[in-house]
Amino acid sequence: MKFAYLPKPKDEPIAHLEAQGHTHVSLDDNPDLVVFGGGPKDFPDELSESVKVVQIQYAGIEALLEAGILAKHAANGVRFANAGGLYDDTVAESALALLLAVEHRIKAVSPEWNNTQLFKEKEYLFDGKKLALIGAGGIGTTLIRFLEPFGMDITAVNRSGNPVDGADRTSALTDDVWADHDYFVLLTPLTEETRHMVNAETIGKMQDSAVIVNVGRGPLVDTPALTQALRDGSLRGAGLDVTEPEPLPADHELWGLDNCVITPHVANIPRFMERRIGGLAAKNWELFEAGEKMSTEVDIDAGY
Repeated sequence: MKFAYLPKPKDEPIAHLEAQGHTHVSLDDNPDLVVFGGGPKDFPDELSESVKVVQIQYAGIEALLEAGILAKHAANGVRFANAGGLYDDTVAESALALLLAVEHRIKAVSPEWNNTQLFKEKEYLFDGKKLALIGAGGIGTTLIRFLEPFGMDITAVNRSGNPVDGADRTSALTDDVWADHDYFVLLTPLTEETRHMVNAETIGKMQDSAVIVNVGRGPLVDTPALTQALRDGSLRGAGLDVTEPEPLPADHELWGLDNCVITPHVANIPRFMERRIGGLAAKNWELFEAGEKMSTEVDIDAGY
């Protein structure tokens, strides 16, 4: 198989693919597969007829979908795979870090040695808490394993109804889920159904002690509604690795709220992408060649 790496070649994944017997070529040299790690502006206007598969380096492909790129090339027979499941451990650990930072009130710590304030406000994950994983796929399963020492009651929320390893129960997303849990970790793909799933209405169903952690997609959360709830105490806190808009403007109110911990979309980082994407591309190519569905093949109509 001949492969191209766009927009900027990376040594580690190229070396991995070459070690599997594949050949790195330029886009002009009729590759069979393209590994792509850029945004919509980086994607070529045209692909040669030789390209059968595009392996995207990220799990999230909404920007490419919204730009019409996937549909355009899929109409010419190109199949797309994302990196879903490749970063379960890194994103799960980052979600746990955000949850701990919010509950331990790390952002509220001040040079005034405000331990009296923290005595009142700090919480612990082990203290009879209930957590809902909204979108309980691979990241959720890994996070459940990471949370096991805390003894939390965990509800896995998915559309299939299939049991999730380690969860106490599996549920659809109902009003009772919003009302009965202390923590909500958002992991679901972004679709028209999930856009702004956390909004003024759903926040109104939550306990005022609830904490939201978003390591999925920024637009899963209605930012003005979240900001208002954190400001007026309708929510205890939020941990955000993704935001809408992104990046969040430097003067946005969320930066100044001590019950909101924000990281700049670093739940997974480039060196882990580069370390792992070559192996996934090779696996997906093998499946493609065997006439099978790729392990992370994108359903363009579903949006993920």
